[in-house]
Amino acid sequence: MLDHLIKGATVVDGTGAPPYTADVGLRDGLIAAITQQPGAAGTAKTTQDATGLILTPGFVDPHTHYDAQLFWDPFATPSMNHGVTTVAGGNCGFTLAPLNPARPKDADYTRRMMSKVEGMSLKALEDGVDWSWTSFAEYLDALEGRIAVNAGFMVGHCALRRHVMGPDAVGGQPSPAQLDQMLALFHESMAAGGWGLSTTQSSTHSDGDGKPVASRHARPGELLALSRAVGEHEGTQIEAITAGCLDQFADAEIDLLVGMTTAARRPLNWNVLTIDAAVPQRVPRQLAASERARAEGGRIVALTMPILTPMNMSLGTFCALNLIPGWGDILALPVPDRIAKLRDPAVRAEMLRRANSPEAGVFRRLADFGRYVIGDTYSQVNNGLSGRVVRDIAAERGQEPFHTLTEICANDNLRTILWPMPSDNDPDSWELRRRTWEHEDVLLGGSDAGAHLDRMCGAPYTTRFLGDCLRGRKLVPLERAVRMLTDDPARLFGLRGRGRLTEGYHADLVLFDPERIAAGTATLVHDLPGDSPRLDSRAQGIHSVRVNGVETIRDDKVTGAIPGTVLRSGRHTRTVSTAGG
Repeated sequence: MLDHLIKGATVVDGTGAPPYTADVGLRDGLIAAITQQPGAAGTAKTTQDATGLILTPGFVDPHTHYDAQLFWDPFATPSMNHGVTTVAGGNCGFTLAPLNPARPKDADYTRRMMSKVEGMSLKALEDGVDWSWTSFAEYLDALEGRIAVNAGFMVGHCALRRHVMGPDAVGGQPSPAQLDQMLALFHESMAAGGWGLSTTQSSTHSDGDGKPVASRHARPGELLALSRAVGEHEGTQIEAITAGCLDQFADAEIDLLVGMTTAARRPLNWNVLTIDAAVPQRVPRQLAASERARAEGGRIVALTMPILTPMNMSLGTFCALNLIPGWGDILALPVPDRIAKLRDPAVRAEMLRRANSPEAGVFRRLADFGRYVIGDTYSQVNNGLSGRVVRDIAAERGQEPFHTLTEICANDNLRTILWPMPSDNDPDSWELRRRTWEHEDVLLGGSDAGAHLDRMCGAPYTTRFLGDCLRGRKLVPLERAVRMLTDDPARLFGLRGRGRLTEGYHADLVLFDPERIAAGTATLVHDLPGDSPRLDSRAQGIHSVRVNGVETIRDDKVTGAIPGTVLRSGRHTRTVSTAGG
């Protein structure tokens, strides 16, 4: 007898094959039967009528930062609400393990680093995680049996360096003996089930003290040694971030990334490929790394988002505006001093000059302040401004837009929420995205879910993309869209028995209404430990989500079940060939 039978669903199986109507039976967490003959699947303990609904494999998010959140939120909300059943964590070089037991203060350093670089609430990190582990194995064990999604984790380079080198990890180079210790620690972490190496060389990644994070100080020899170690373990990967990921790779960055993937003989993925028709040279330049890697026996995969993810900003808290050259020092001043600077016409003029100069690089796109929309306001003088475009307010006041924006923010003691309108929401950019998605080394993902919690909400990219494919731009057919969210990422990571709706595979499933599938507007909620805020978005049209056969979401509500598996390399993943998997 089956545990559960889903009757009359329109099956989109993740392979790219056309949809078909079938009954799907589940037993012991697996897909036990798929039949197009009504009644042929046999009897079941429970049944579900799925007439008119679409059944797909669970979605796989290849880039998240749920490493901490899973301890206070085993349901990985809102990702699971939007059909995500498997997440990849430990990205960008940042993990919560290993921790050196000889230096208890390293946990505090790690919390402050994660708060600064990944926008996590420090209060939530302190109150919501018990920090009882030291080894990577103990970290994975602490999650085993207490999560609702399937989750695998890379091993963070910053944690490896900090464990071996202590404070010298920032600014220092390992001695030969220390490099050997780092490699031994890495092998130990991989043997415990780490998915591979994650590292960052990005100029935007600074720790809680404002200094470049530890892995940014690593030289190529160290990175290549760790990459070779990746290749000694089954079912492993590399994830790497460089400064050029934000805009365009330098020649030296391509050399490094190609060297790492070929040294490991494993795929390397990076985040995130930004596609904008106004910068036509960016995509060919970024994908040149992939083409060269293939020519040399490696593989470099670019992650890109299929939606535009709104990001809120504020002059009162750290955000992307702080990364504009010359802005960081001003926006780090105490609020009264910051307001005084922002009210100085000469300071504003210099800030605008720096923001619009070539040195601002990719952050120049933030400098069109007339396109910003005013979000939440907090003072009476700003009543009625929420939802309005700065350009229109500035025209009414006879001011330059940045002057208007800073005046509004100053009246709110810099608490005003700002929403920059994207500049790449034009037909040419969407057509460029459609073409770019066809490249063999481009993969959908890069949500950053679990990070930047009060600034952005990338988790709903799955439902928004499907809704757009069914009822919006229709850039790709449904069966291809589903494959891009399921089988493609599962194959990159070598996930065993996941990513497709086929007999014998794990019953990670999403059942949704094609007429309603979408994501709600992101809203600020205070549901983190310590009442800290985050952006949340409700799923629309999701009837059911199952993980390993157990229903975890019903009508966008968490059921409370925790059937997820901590996915460990080798045991739950297979080695993926750098020739394409």
